[in-house]
Amino acid sequence: MSVPVRKLQAFFGQAWQENVRMANYTTARVGGTVLGLVPVNTLEELRKAASFLWSESVPFKLIGSGSNILVSDKGYAGVILLNRCHNIKIHSQEEPPTIYAESGANLSNIARMTALRGLTGMEWAGSIPGSVGGAIYGNAGAFGSDVSQCLLTVQILTPEQGEVTLTADQMAFSYRSSILKRDKQPAVILSALFKAQHSTREAAWKLLSDYAEKRRQTQPIGNSTGSTFKNPPGDYAGRLIEAVGLKGYKAEHAQFSPLHANFIINDGQSSAQEYLSLIRLAQRRVKEQFGIELELEIELLGDFNDEH
Repeated sequence: MSVPVRKLQAFFGQAWQENVRMANYTTARVGGTVLGLVPVNTLEELRKAASFLWSESVPFKLIGSGSNILVSDKGYAGVILLNRCHNIKIHSQEEPPTIYAESGANLSNIARMTALRGLTGMEWAGSIPGSVGGAIYGNAGAFGSDVSQCLLTVQILTPEQGEVTLTADQMAFSYRSSILKRDKQPAVILSALFKAQHSTREAAWKLLSDYAEKRRQTQPIGNSTGSTFKNPPGDYAGRLIEAVGLKGYKAEHAQFSPLHANFIINDGQSSAQEYLSLIRLAQRRVKEQFGIELELEIELLGDFNDEH
């Protein structure tokens, strides 16, 4: 497919960046160059950018923090929209209290802001590094809660219908998934409205702190995509990977974390291909020993040398 690079340069102007390495924009710190990268700072900029790219049939991916994606070493033959739309408004006097957030807002910031206002219900998100849009797309969760339990509505943009408001039910959430992720239909998440409950600042902050401490003790720090695989029904991906002898296993510069086997850590020099090799190794071993297909929680972006 021929990409109208000159049209893109003319439309985006000084915001247009070429030959950008995605290793600088992902939490795994891997990924090759992309056709172009454009920061979007307001929802209006996001609407215009997405609409233009759809009209020109140019593939694009909207990213926030860059977690939960593994970008190929070969890069991505499309445009990355870097979501910097991060406004948050908390309506603590409503019943129930609500939180409005743009899709580029950091989920952990919302958790802290609501706790400081004596609101509860979002503390589980305090240690999740992702953006609101990515969290909704993948129904992020922790400590027995997830987006589906807190979301009231989400505003999305589609090429066919324009702007649409969906309820949590219409998002058809399932474990670490939503209708947008499953159907892979072209859509951009603009903003969302979450619900909370009244509590006290002390109680909410204690719960937030307890969750953060538990995460520190059980999950590794460092360059990582986050949880690599979804937990199979009635079991845990980390337990299965450990059971087949891969916890702490290192190949080249990527390693299954010795602290939690469902995390693959980059020592700073890993490639995306090394990540993928470990992913496929875990899937093969778990399938052979337990007959369980480990399903990715992360998304692959770009072309890989993949024998899977």
